[in-house]
Amino acid sequence: MTPDASLSPQTPDWVKDAVFYQIFPDRFARSGRVGGMNLQPWGEAPTFHKYMGGDLWGVLDKLDHIQSLGVTAIYFCPVFQSASNHRYHTHNYYEVDPMLGGNEALRALVDACHVRGLKVVLDGVFNHASRGFFQFNDLLEQGPDSAYRDWFHVEAWPLQPYDDTRPANYVSWWGNRALPKFNTGHPGVRDFLWDVAEHWIRFGIDGWRLDVPNEIDDDSFWQEFRRRVKGLNPDAYIVGEIWGDAGRWLQGDQFDAVMNYHFARSCLAFFGANMLDHPMNERSGVGRVESMNAETFAARMVEVTQMYHPEVVSVQLNLLDSHDTARYLSAVGGDRSAFRLATIFQFTYLGTPCIYYGDEIGLPGGPDPDCRRAFPWDEAQWDHDTLNLIRTLTAARHASRALQRGSFEVLHAQAEELVYARKHNSGAAYVAMNTAPEPRELPSRGVQPGRYRDVLSGQTVEVGENTTLPVPGRWAVVLVASD
Repeated sequence: MTPDASLSPQTPDWVKDAVFYQIFPDRFARSGRVGGMNLQPWGEAPTFHKYMGGDLWGVLDKLDHIQSLGVTAIYFCPVFQSASNHRYHTHNYYEVDPMLGGNEALRALVDACHVRGLKVVLDGVFNHASRGFFQFNDLLEQGPDSAYRDWFHVEAWPLQPYDDTRPANYVSWWGNRALPKFNTGHPGVRDFLWDVAEHWIRFGIDGWRLDVPNEIDDDSFWQEFRRRVKGLNPDAYIVGEIWGDAGRWLQGDQFDAVMNYHFARSCLAFFGANMLDHPMNERSGVGRVESMNAETFAARMVEVTQMYHPEVVSVQLNLLDSHDTARYLSAVGGDRSAFRLATIFQFTYLGTPCIYYGDEIGLPGGPDPDCRRAFPWDEAQWDHDTLNLIRTLTAARHASRALQRGSFEVLHAQAEELVYARKHNSGAAYVAMNTAPEPRELPSRGVQPGRYRDVLSGQTVEVGENTTLPVPGRWAVVLVASD
């Protein structure tokens, strides 16, 4: 969809400079404050149903680590009461899961984050509820006499929420009878969900990530959602999970941005070109990814910058992986250089980078549930080179308006070589990337002559009219103006 030039979306300014960190609460950190439960040993192979017991108190305990990464915002997978370790089966939209520490823990966490200057974005699952959701439970108990009969899509009676040998007789998410789909055309449902959105904004959260929002195929629902959220906090961030063309929702009247899977797929295709684990990706959310050379990748990334209005592009959530995909490191066959190159690109490209918890220390993981492993807090297990790289990149990004808000201009793209500029009225930054295994001399054409600092090596680089840019194999240089 071509952006409508007559519309000018208003997006939260803080997101343009943010670095996000995504947390899957059950697997990040266990505080020990929530007891009396049957839990998996921490670090055991994850399953679809067992709990590791991570909680929000545990996140609070680890805020020093999160902040040390240069992170300025946290996006949490669902935290509301649910009978599932991922909590996409919502039981109560007004209560944080007791296993996570309840509303008390979220209150303490949000307050502590705000003191540190960290924003908090929660996951909103508004397309469907669960079999344990009170209103649906009333429907199961009362049948056609339920006060909530029209809150869901009933097709016949009786309902069969657990017997897979019989038709469920109600509409559910992708046929999963554990997830009854809301009838969002019903006034009671609409008011309920909008009130949930407003309730947690009043509580103090800084935005919503919306789960499968395209499956609420109703622009007016999301337009009112935005009106209410922005009415309480004009700077709230609304980001949708849309895997394809999201132009319909990004005209300025619904979402601010979407999770940028166009970005993720392209980074797999170029930086992981020769190492892609095709069977793994085909089982994962991203699907099959075909390799790209530098020319194709550069053209695609320019195209991605032009898909939506510039205000939207500047706040797109740029991710390499998530709880719905294999981790990038595993998707490229464990090649750490591919992940590091992709991370360098992620932090020097237009939009807002998002780190999936554990990626910073080299945590691997295949498709769900393996991509949801427990964070290993034993530092002996960490990839410290990757950790230091991410800290270096976040520091460079925070120090450079060009890396945060500059334009994206490709200067050279050939085979395994890519050079691009991030230009801002305060100055420019330049990135040269070499995905070949051997060192290369990359052309400096288009780079303003002068003295620069390579933020990755800390070395001073002099660029003249006819010089080249030496780049080690499977590495990059990121040039900012020398102090």
